[in-house]
Amino acid sequence: MYCGERFEPELLTVDHVQPRMRGGDRSGGNLVTACGACNARKGSLRLAEFLRADDVACAHFFRLAARHVWPRILRTVEEEMARGAPKARRMSVDGGR
Repeated sequence: MYCGERFEPELLTVDHVQPRMRGGDRSGGNLVTACGACNARKGSLRLAEFLRADDVACAHFFRLAARHVWPRILRTVEEEMARGAPKARRMSVDGGR
């Protein structure tokens, strides 16, 4: 999902948006599918940290997966992105809101 490529279902892994080791749970709103390579790259990073470092992953997350993530988790990701990203980047992520 983060790379935007299409994979057969058996090649996908489940990624915790908020990693379990950082308090995330196994509920559906905290899970997205990702290829093994993307899941390994994200590892236990907070999602905002991962997305700030990877423009492609950021674009694909907000285009493909954000609508499936619990609003409370998405709000936290967006707030962390806004705090840690330059203004120009924030505008591309949230449309200038």
